[in-house]
Amino acid sequence: MGASIDIILMMAFLIFAYFLSQGKGAFLLSGYNTMPEEKKAKIDELELCKFMSKIMYGLSFCIGLFALSELLDQQILFVVGLTLFVLLVVFAVVYSNTGNRFKK
Repeated sequence: MGASIDIILMMAFLIFAYFLSQGKGAFLLSGYNTMPEEKKAKIDELELCKFMSKIMYGLSFCIGLFALSELLDQQILFVVGLTLFVLLVVFAVVYSNTGNRFKK
């Protein structure tokens, strides 16, 4: 039961990652979608989308490890996936909020 939910979630993340890799879907990114228009004009939306698509692909991989751990009954795969998931989220938050990486 749990593996099927993980696979559905992984597919949703992959779909979102695909749209972000095409430069679309920035309006779904929290923080960006709440910015005033004058601040949005200063952001390179395409670069932001491409960066977030890479993060989403990584998170999809982690969720895939969750499903695989249930299918193979190997708890270590879940631990590895969860560790990678947390590290990716922390990296994404720090990387995207430090410096002026996505400024035009």
